[in-house]
Amino acid sequence: MHREINLSGGEITLLKTLGLSGVPTYGKMLVEKIGEMENAEFLDELNGLISLGYVLADKINVRTMEDVERSVFRVNASYARDLKDALHPGHRREREPRRRRRG
Repeated sequence: MHREINLSGGEITLLKTLGLSGVPTYGKMLVEKIGEMENAEFLDELNGLISLGYVLADKINVRTMEDVERSVFRVNASYARDLKDALHPGHRREREPRRRRRG
């Protein structure tokens, strides 16, 4: 089933940093890779993705940067295809089967 997902710029940055393969990423590495995003914005976007179920974490509460650094994150495999479509809207796969032309 196709789900229409709309992402903000911060969410896109986080998802691209995590990758869509579902491989776990340590929070400390995520913080290092994320770049110049403000801590408050980073925490807000990350918690939003977790609350929607797009990102899974090994800790229930991720409220501070210290919590993030001690956690492990991965993209939820159930949403990976739809998130990929949301990250690259121009590359969406066709949803309807192609019809053959009659010659």
